[in-house]
Amino acid sequence: MAISTPSKRKTHKTKQRPPFERIALILQGGGALGSYQAGVYQALAEADLHPDWVSGISIGAINAAIIAGNAPEHRVDRLREFWETVTETPTGASFFDQLRIDSDEMRSLVNQTRAMGTLFGGAPQFFVPRLPPPYFMPKGSPAAASYYDTEPLVATLEKLVDFDRINAAETRLSVGAVNVRTGNFVYFDTLTHNINARHIMASGALPPGFPAIEIDGECYWDGGIVSNTPLQWVLDSVPREDTLAFQVDLWSARGSMPRELTGVMVRAKDSQYSSRTRAATDTFKKVQKIRASIRSLLEKLPPDIKNSPEALALASEGDHKHYNIIQLIYHAKKYEGTSKDFEFSRRTMEEHWNAGYYDAVRTLRHPEVLLPSNNISGVMSFDIAHDGRE
Repeated sequence: MAISTPSKRKTHKTKQRPPFERIALILQGGGALGSYQAGVYQALAEADLHPDWVSGISIGAINAAIIAGNAPEHRVDRLREFWETVTETPTGASFFDQLRIDSDEMRSLVNQTRAMGTLFGGAPQFFVPRLPPPYFMPKGSPAAASYYDTEPLVATLEKLVDFDRINAAETRLSVGAVNVRTGNFVYFDTLTHNINARHIMASGALPPGFPAIEIDGECYWDGGIVSNTPLQWVLDSVPREDTLAFQVDLWSARGSMPRELTGVMVRAKDSQYSSRTRAATDTFKKVQKIRASIRSLLEKLPPDIKNSPEALALASEGDHKHYNIIQLIYHAKKYEGTSKDFEFSRRTMEEHWNAGYYDAVRTLRHPEVLLPSNNISGVMSFDIAHDGRE
């Protein structure tokens, strides 16, 4: 959807719920970049756009659990508490947060230094390094299979998330993980599972940094190993419903040709974890166009043909549902480098949060994004960076 005119509203706040049966929030994985998603959610909450379904992978699963596991009026505060907790400045490291930075080169140096601090010291109440390191632990023990211990995250999640509220299914929650034994992708969903902290941790158990999480006799790793976005899970759900989906990605599939080795590594990482979300959206548009065409064609058939076994089989696949896929994608600064997903400094967290907030505010000022499309597929996608330049 191309929009060349400036946004038409001066506020991002809505007067009434958009005409969709479902509002979905889809959160990609990306470690320390995840505060961008919290900023997006703050803008959605201010606009009174509370999701009926939140789906996430890895850090997106943690943000999703905090959102689904709190009353709407407390969600932003709980997200803020989580992100301020895991980016609490270590003793003696505040010097870097107080530096006056006047160049990308200086900022890159500070970021890399803080990222190294995370590598060696972990993130408060999230993960801590194993001492002694895994190489010195008995083979076969959990401590021998990862560099960090994520048990501190259990207490953090149980403090910030009401799992009784989650399992009451007021807001549907889905988090993706990979079965270590089979390699199959699995969704822990409140429609089929009783969710607890370990399901959320499983979705973010990225090896070899984090240990696999055992649930009901099976071990699980980070869903991002197979697919880093739950977009397809939401779009393929049945029964199909008119859906306003906010897809919040932390890795940009688009980028320029790198000119040096660091740029190559950054671009490769972006391409790997972006998980081809644009391709998935394009494919979904084609499928929905076929479904809409089936429905229209069946409505024109005479009764004897419409009630034939062949037509009835097609009828289950036809629909006229509308899907607005609002893409909010974090575009990293050049100075962030390859460590951007594990640079847990307070200053960078605030920058990511603010970027998400302002991207969402600018997007919501376009009234078109909250209205069902009138194209034949019924699918509209919108990206403020490309479709709504102001």
